Amino acid sequence: MLQSNAFDYINILDKAADASWLRNEAIANNIANVDTPGYKRQDVSFETELQKALGHFQFTSLDEKVAAVKTGRLNPQPFTDYAGYSYRLDGNNVDIDQENIYLAENQLKYQGLMAGIKSEFTNLQNAMK
Repeated sequence: MLQSNAFDYINILDKAADASWLRNEAIANNIANVDTPGYKRQDVSFETELQKALGHFQFTSLDEKVAAVKTGRLNPQPFTDYAGYSYRLDGNNVDIDQENIYLAENQLKYQGLMAGIKSEFTNLQNAMK
C-alpha cells in the first residue's frame, strides 16, 4: 500500500473550517440574545488546540508537524466567555458592536480557509496531470 500525506493539510483546513462554522453559529446566537437577561456570550475554541497539537513537535518541519497531528483529536470546543463578567445590570455580557467585529473577522477567516482548501485540491489535481 502506498503511504501518502497528500491530504494532511486538507484535513486540518477542513477541521478549521468546521470550527469557523461553529463559531459563526455561536456569534449568531450571541447577537440574537443581546437583550436576553442573564445570557452569557458563547465562543468556540479551536486555534489553541491546533497550536498545542503542532507545538508538541519542536525542531521539525511544518510538514512533519501537520502529518503527525491526529485530526480526530482536534475538536472545536464551545465555551462560555467571561462567564462571571457582566458590565450590564441584567447580567448579560454581550456587546453587540464587538460581536459584529467578531462576525466579520470570522467570515474572513472562513473565506480564507475555503480558499486554502480549494488551493490544496488544485495542487493535487495539477500533480495528477
